[in-house]
Amino acid sequence: MSEAPCQTEETVGLFAGQHVLAELSGVSADLLDDEQFLKHALGEVLTQADATVLEVISKKFDPQGVTVLALLSESHASIHTYPEVGSVFVDVFTCGTRAKPALAVQLLADALGAAHVSTDLVTRGIKEHAA
Repeated sequence: MSEAPCQTEETVGLFAGQHVLAELSGVSADLLDDEQFLKHALGEVLTQADATVLEVISKKFDPQGVTVLALLSESHASIHTYPEVGSVFVDVFTCGTRAKPALAVQLLADALGAAHVSTDLVTRGIKEHAA
């Protein structure tokens, strides 16, 4: 049988994870409408935060906006941009203890030059193993 979702070497068998929900604002409209930049940036910051990126897909919308989704061994990440207001929603959920979703969000905010970052952390699963 294949390995269950949300397992890493450090936490095999544990049902635990961290979910970071963020809103970034004060970002250049040009960056928030640049599909290739956003795909590359999301994959790069997730890797730097010790997540295992399996695939990154995206969709550019007309007249503006981009959604980028990253499939991770540890779970998933997404960004949804609103160039018209210089803002983006970011969602990073990682199971286990190896990946650092809050770091991924901060690195993305830095890459985008965000003027303001607001985050919420949700601990999921077995609480004592998620932190």
